[in-house]
Amino acid sequence: MTAAATTPATSAPAPKRGLRLSPAALIWPAMLYLILTTQVPFFMTVYYSFFRYNLAIPGSRPFVGFANYQNLLTDPQNLHILWNTVVLAGGTLILTLIIGAALALLLNRDFPGRALLRTLLISSFLIMPVVTAVVWKNMLMNPVFGFFSWVVTGLGGHPVDWLAQYPMASVIAMITWEWTPFAMLILLTGLQSLPDDQLEAARLDGASPWQEFRFVVLPHWTQAIQVVVLMETIALLQVYGEIYGSTSGGPGIATTNLPYFIYQKAFAEYNIGLASAAGVLTVILTNVLAAYMLRLLTRAGRGE
Repeated sequence: MTAAATTPATSAPAPKRGLRLSPAALIWPAMLYLILTTQVPFFMTVYYSFFRYNLAIPGSRPFVGFANYQNLLTDPQNLHILWNTVVLAGGTLILTLIIGAALALLLNRDFPGRALLRTLLISSFLIMPVVTAVVWKNMLMNPVFGFFSWVVTGLGGHPVDWLAQYPMASVIAMITWEWTPFAMLILLTGLQSLPDDQLEAARLDGASPWQEFRFVVLPHWTQAIQVVVLMETIALLQVYGEIYGSTSGGPGIATTNLPYFIYQKAFAEYNIGLASAAGVLTVILTNVLAAYMLRLLTRAGRGE
């Protein structure tokens, strides 16, 4: 046997493997950024809500436990502000659903100029909240030269100071005008996914337009309505710019909601403790109302 035969064969070197990251590890930078920008400020807010902390007296920060929350939930003025928040969000949500559904049914039909009308209806959703408040306050609801007062005067009535006499209704009207396009778009998307054969079958069975809407369109809209309710509930409970630019929470506290109350306490009175407690209460109220309304809609969709 030769020496060449006795020499063991050398194997090829194994290729070097690069660093492989699991899919979970790839999302950690985004998760870390999200935690730092949302959860850390929230827990700091919870922390400050247990102290009597006023920026005008920075050296004094006594621990008061749940005293700030007790103040929020027992003071009649604060309870009225909490009620304003619910009325503003609930009233606007109901109106946007009704008007948005009507507009979605209209835009689901073929008629000349439908694309132009859809574009015009969407435009109000693209306007900034403060701009919406200024336009409605000065161009529409002004008692001297506003459009609504001009119409009332033309019909033989007296000019109306809408923001002074009907403050909450006025604010609900302007926010409804702002958020109706969102509901309309979501509901229109859901309506366009409805198969035509279902509607044709209902018509062949002799269903009236109301029965067609009640038993075919409305059940198909359940998921779209849930999206509208969830998104608008979260947004409407945080309304601030419209109130700041139109009524400044007045007259008195007639249109003051929790976000504007937080602004007043934090940046006007420098009461960080009470403002933090109100912020935590707003987060809790948003989650409770959104969960309750979604559960209610789910039961209604199942026919329970």
